[in-house]
Parts: sequence; structure tokens; C-alpha cells
Amino acid sequence: MVHFLVAPDIKVYIQGYNKTAKTASGLRLEKFEGNKVISVLTADHARWKGEPDRWELSSYSVRTFDGLRENFTRYTTPIDTAINLTPQDFVFYNNQNEEMTTAELGEAIDRDRQRGLSNTNKYDIERQRRTADAFTNFILTIIGLSIAGRKVRGGMGLHLAMGIGLGALFILLSKFAASFASSGTVPVALGMWLPNIFFGLIALWLVSRAQK
Repeated sequence: MVHFLVAPDIKVYIQGYNKTAKTASGLRLEKFEGNKVISVLTADHARWKGEPDRWELSSYSVRTFDGLRENFTRYTTPIDTAINLTPQDFVFYNNQNEEMTTAELGEAIDRDRQRGLSNTNKYDIERQRRTADAFTNFILTIIGLSIAGRKVRGGMGLHLAMGIGLGALFILLSKFAASFASSGTVPVALGMWLPNIFFGLIALWLVSRAQK
């Protein structure tokens, strides 16, 4: 069973989904008021009918709660209803965010925020990373040129050791920053740009030293 938060106060559970027929089985829709469930809709089957988020429910029932009072109604006539859920929401694969376009990442972030999901970091991290990587290449190039242009004892071997050390430090810092951003410990933008900020300062220092 999978569940979706389709609105800040509505959660949907699905037992199974047929991709070919675009039908869901064992649908359960719970509506909340604060921390209390005020209504529960269950349907044996739900069929996707198209935009705007229209589903046809068959053989469904509705339970409503008012304090200790509970009302139950069973319906056998199919009904069309709007649920903020589409067939694309049932498709998951590894590294999905990496294969999305930047525009699709923005749409995914907006969609999840409209549903009341606070954690959209997976998509936001990928969007920030694409911009940060371009600056990373520029910064690391400046660092490499600054190191190569310095005359120090040890020659090429020392330059190579410095380059490998800085590269390893960058990878380590990037991993930690991405982990903190993913967990929400730090803002996503700060987490993804922190390595660039740190190594940008190193690049400026090396350039200033090279000029002397």
C-alpha cells in the first residue's frame, strides 16, 4: 500500500495500481481537521478519466465523524470526483530527479508544496546542483591554474599532491553539505553552494598569492 498527501488536510491510500488500465484498487481517502479524522471515503476501484484530476469511483462508501457520532453511507452508483493525483504519481524509479528537466523539477516542487508537503529537498537539491556545478568547474579551474603557476620546491609532484588533496576535500565537503541539505539541517541553497563559497575563497587567496 502506498499513500499520498494530496492536500494539507487530505491523505490518500492506494493498495494497487494498474498502469495499463489506469485504475487503482483499494482507495481510501481521509480528510482531517487538525489532528482528527472527520471523514473517510473508501472505494473498491478508481479509474482515471483525465484532466483536471478526474477519477471515477465505483462501489464506494463514506464515513463521517462528529465527536463520538459516526455516519456510514454505502453507494453503488459510480461517481466522478476530483483528487489531486495523476497516473504519473504512481511511477517511481531510481534517480528520477536527475532525469527531469529543470522546468519539470520546478513543477514537482510546486506540486508537492501545494499538497502540503514540507520536504521537497530531493527536487530542490537537484535544481540547485545544476547551477552550482557550472560555478564549481570555473572555481576549480582557477585553483588549478593558480597552483600550476606557482614555483615551489618539490616541483610537479607537490602540485599534483595539492591538487589531489583539494579535490578530495571538495568531494568530502560536497557530500556532507548535500546530506545536511537533504535532511533539512541547513537550507538547500546554502548546502549546495557552501562548497563553492569555501573553495571560491581558497581560489581568491591562491590568486592573490600568485600575483605576489
